[in-house]
Amino acid sequence: MLQKLLRSLRNFYVATGVGLLAWMVFFDANDLPTQIRNWWELHVLEEDVRFYQEKIETVRTERRELLGNDQLREKFAREKYLMKKPGEDVFVIVDENNEPLEK
Repeated sequence: MLQKLLRSLRNFYVATGVGLLAWMVFFDANDLPTQIRNWWELHVLEEDVRFYQEKIETVRTERRELLGNDQLREKFAREKYLMKKPGEDVFVIVDENNEPLEK
């Protein structure tokens, strides 16, 4: 009699455990597919962070070089912002879509 009771209790706990596990894996708000999707998104975002950190370092290096040299600063201002010296004329050559040829 006692063994029968223990066996039925054990079966109850096993069934409850399996049911709880199934609930947590498939039906819960933090189920397994959601966790995998979040892990993958985290992986992609970490790659983006590395990419943008490299770009930031490149821009910082170019900025240091540019701000440290007056000739490079003048060249950059002339090419990027079409600045000119007093008494000078600047001609911008454009294509058929009215876009500058050099960007």
